[in-house]
Amino acid sequence: MSTLIINIKELLQVRETSIDKVSGRDMANLPVLQNAFLLLENDVIKSFGSMDNCPTINPELTIDATGKTVLPTWCDSHTHIVYAGNREQEFVDRINGLTYEEIANRGGGILNSAQKLNETSEEEIYFQSKKRLEEIMLQGTGAVEIKSGYGLTVEGELKMLRVIKKLAKDYPITIKSTFLGAHAFPKIYKENHKGYLDLIINEMLPQIAEHKLADFIDVFLETGYFSVAETEEIMNAGKKYGLRAKIHVNQFTAINGISACVKHNALSVDHLEVVTEEDIEALKNSETIAVALPSCSYFISIPYTPARQIINAGLPLALASDFNPGTTPSGNMNFVVATACIKMKMTPEEAINAATINGAYAMGISTTHGSITIGKKANVIITKPLHSYYEIPYAFGSNLIDQVLINGKII
Repeated sequence: MSTLIINIKELLQVRETSIDKVSGRDMANLPVLQNAFLLLENDVIKSFGSMDNCPTINPELTIDATGKTVLPTWCDSHTHIVYAGNREQEFVDRINGLTYEEIANRGGGILNSAQKLNETSEEEIYFQSKKRLEEIMLQGTGAVEIKSGYGLTVEGELKMLRVIKKLAKDYPITIKSTFLGAHAFPKIYKENHKGYLDLIINEMLPQIAEHKLADFIDVFLETGYFSVAETEEIMNAGKKYGLRAKIHVNQFTAINGISACVKHNALSVDHLEVVTEEDIEALKNSETIAVALPSCSYFISIPYTPARQIINAGLPLALASDFNPGTTPSGNMNFVVATACIKMKMTPEEAINAATINGAYAMGISTTHGSITIGKKANVIITKPLHSYYEIPYAFGSNLIDQVLINGKII
């Protein structure tokens, strides 16, 4: 099927040559084409350019985008959208003054979600999760990473990963799967960390690899959760099965976790609400990208990732939603981009780069997603008429999306 989008007021993230990511000062450069056309052929981008050079063809579908902005769909590289139930009571507990750690210590947090997930059928988890997936697609997300981590048992983790695999099969959106068995220590292993690591490494991982259920491996590397040494052991185990690391780190404390992740060539280090100069130095000249999750900071009132410090150091930065039941019950990447501008002082250009091409890099798909480049996936957002693309983060509470196309089809 051919689709021709014409009279585009602003075509964003136009890249003649494919790139994997943008870093430092280059993040402030967002290539824009005014008064443009975009031609999609089946599921890929076929051509683009000025309306003066618009091809005279008879496509199966023509979309008039007069006054509108067109950009690549969001690439959300960090979510936990496969889960059971919710944790709305913890939302109220935080309002009443309890901290994340206090909620976790009384059986809330990750362990609360794990209990609900293990009590819920695979079919019901799929039904709940697909509604969230459909929601984020309508909000402009065209590629998403989804983690396990609310099972914390062999069967619970496998159940989550099977649901992720089924979602990837049933929906056109690109889905990358991450095994996060090391999300927290189950109660029965609270005093037996070695026992749980053995379960992850010797029982969970072989079955996950056998059934090809994951693309990446993750660990919650944090004080009170998994230590640097424990994380390194799990990263090494993942490597044996071809699972590259994407690690939760520096959410609350800095314990030299980032340097360990870089040493093991992690694809991304996610959260980084607390960052030291040593962390910045460790990331320089590495293939590891920092991923900020501003809507998590917004929801649980913790510091925001210091975007200016990271970008000014010449590093790349990606943005993701962290969609999960406890600390970020939203996958709206439009709000993520707006919050990055409002609270992290990123420019709109930097934030859009971070949520498109850099988000794609953070899940290993920047050769096919994240920019308007010939041959890449035909995944685009068409906005409602805008004064300029600055309105996307400016009007943070408005739904500015008119249409979303994934694999060349309107969803």
